[in-house]
Amino acid sequence: MEKACIDINQLVNVFSNTHGSIYQSDKLNCFYVDFGGKFARYNCLSLQKLKAVVEQIDVEALLLNTHKADFELVTFNGCEHIYLLSALEIIALKDLLHGTFTMFKLNHIISDCLYRLVY
Repeated sequence: MEKACIDINQLVNVFSNTHGSIYQSDKLNCFYVDFGGKFARYNCLSLQKLKAVVEQIDVEALLLNTHKADFELVTFNGCEHIYLLSALEIIALKDLLHGTFTMFKLNHIISDCLYRLVY
């Protein structure tokens, strides 16, 4: 999906690093990952699957293997998006996803604390 088709003002930036951003759309109940020149839409479950797939990639083994290029194809069943990433891009995507899920947890903790203060 192209950025031009989406009103960027309706998206909430969940987390960004120097290589990309992840946005949340409350109106469409989905997330947008802006990474590697691609602006891809994911639902909550798909974003969790993407994180799991990226976390399983052993970057050290990828760099040490001299018989294979240091690129990895990142996708999973039921996903229409494919990423071909270098080792550095994998590290950046791991950081982006880790930061995003940390922000989700932080938001939950803050909401829980505020709820306890009110009630």
